[in-house]
Amino acid sequence: MHFIAFNMTLSIFLDCSNNENKVANIQESFGLNVVTETPTNKPFFVFKENGLNFIFNSDNAKSLHIDFLRGAMGWRLKRSDHEKLLKKTLGKNNKPLSIFDGTAGLLSDSLIFLALGHRVIACEQSKILYLLVLDALERAKDQLPFIENLKLLNGNSSECYKDHKNVDVVYLDPMYPEPKKNILRSGNIALIKDILQIEMIKEHGDNIFFEFKENDYKKIVFWSNIEKCPAAGLGTSMRFHPPSQPSRKNQANPRGRFLTFTLRVLL
Repeated sequence: MHFIAFNMTLSIFLDCSNNENKVANIQESFGLNVVTETPTNKPFFVFKENGLNFIFNSDNAKSLHIDFLRGAMGWRLKRSDHEKLLKKTLGKNNKPLSIFDGTAGLLSDSLIFLALGHRVIACEQSKILYLLVLDALERAKDQLPFIENLKLLNGNSSECYKDHKNVDVVYLDPMYPEPKKNILRSGNIALIKDILQIEMIKEHGDNIFFEFKENDYKKIVFWSNIEKCPAAGLGTSMRFHPPSQPSRKNQANPRGRFLTFTLRVLL
């Protein structure tokens, strides 16, 4: 069972009256503590000109902000049809699919699926990531009309999945605990791991596969370390797809360590 248990009250910094309505909406929905002075030695949210930001500590410059229209994500969305690896995980299809993304994260893969014409239900367990993604979606919705085919949830994904029927594909790309040897963590991957520590959320690893396996499903796509593949010997229909690009979840390791396999209910 994965849990969300905050060891602190998260704050949102109201730095100017122009953001009062935005701050009030978040405070009312998620019970954040509104402050008018910059918090010290603890994380907090703040609205800037570019949207909602999460500041890890006022004493340093480490922060997380999500933008779907610029940078790497904006570039990927403009050429979504070239996302061969993600298209391959879904297999051949003649009509739009209903996809349940149980590890939404920064929503990168879900957005590609949406851009390809599919419908997506995306679930993220982190409240911090959920709020940042929600704000990014609001800013991008006019330029990315396919966002209307997205349903974004905050909670335990295996529990949320039970409330949704007629899902064609369950998509799982979990974070894994750090290996014993030190590796270089880059970019947003390190920030996401820090956020999970702040919220005291256990990283899924392979456990999430077994949670979803207990539910009814048509097809599961699961990224996992082939050295300890949890589906081995389960008697399911399984296909391994060779890697072709660096890992999204851990850019310090080659994609070869995380292979995708597809499982289908054998009727």
